[in-house]
Amino acid sequence: MERTLAGKIALVAGATRGAGSGIAVALGEAGATVYCTGRSTREARSEYDRPETIEETAERVTAAGGTGIAVAVDHLESDAVAALVARIEAEQGRLDLLVNDIWGGEKLIQWEQNIWEHDLEAGLHMLELGVKTHLITSHHALGLLSRKPGGLVVEVTDGTREFNWSHYRVSTFYDLAKNAALRMAFTLAHELKPHGCAAVVVSPGWLRSEMMLEHYGVTEANWQSSPEEAGHFAAISESPRFVGRAIASLAADPELLSRSGGSFSSGGLARDYGFTDLDGSAPDCWRYMDEVQGAGLPANGAGYR
Repeated sequence: MERTLAGKIALVAGATRGAGSGIAVALGEAGATVYCTGRSTREARSEYDRPETIEETAERVTAAGGTGIAVAVDHLESDAVAALVARIEAEQGRLDLLVNDIWGGEKLIQWEQNIWEHDLEAGLHMLELGVKTHLITSHHALGLLSRKPGGLVVEVTDGTREFNWSHYRVSTFYDLAKNAALRMAFTLAHELKPHGCAAVVVSPGWLRSEMMLEHYGVTEANWQSSPEEAGHFAAISESPRFVGRAIASLAADPELLSRSGGSFSSGGLARDYGFTDLDGSAPDCWRYMDEVQGAGLPANGAGYR
């Protein structure tokens, strides 16, 4: 990719794995300096107890052509986030891009559980991880970001505004957590407009995260040979880098302010900006979800990649 973000300072909050890691690396491809935050380090794992680390993400950012800086932060801890932003200000004097990708709720999900049957503590913690963390991070970071025109905040969620408005998303708790980001982008756009800065919400499609690849027993090298029960996954899934390239394209757009407050998908932005996924395709997952999977048709990505 072109170094369209050379000289830009980005914070990817929640960059350990999945979409956050892919976003950080794609910003590195575009030449940015990227602060990669999360709870999992080479010294200590988070409650996920998985091997991915923020140091690994930062190294991949640097290898891609940017500058990756790993900082261990729990975004539920206000003082820790304040210290992070103070460090960015001291080291860089500015913040051009904030990506709120903090999540961490996969192990709390209970599919299709009525609210009176859903584990209450798990549901409330899901909201803390997916909403409270974003609020804390925006509270501390946007004073620095808004000092100069051209800054961008990206809320990362699951589903576009159009799709989520007409679909039940997993459970009441999950639905609230993912739709909160949609509204947050709208309100932040209102508050940032006088400062010449923008806020948007971006959703990846069916992500080939580390956890999803493990679930289907495949790797990034052979995901298209997924088992039969994963037909739609093999037909339309995308790498984490795809949504990263979507955000890098947005951040480099000179007409960015015209998109402020909007809801976008990685596939939709690929049509607008012309970037592709690692395999050269441009999967349009949310259209596929409605027109193929949602319609009960056999898995077939033809015309959607």
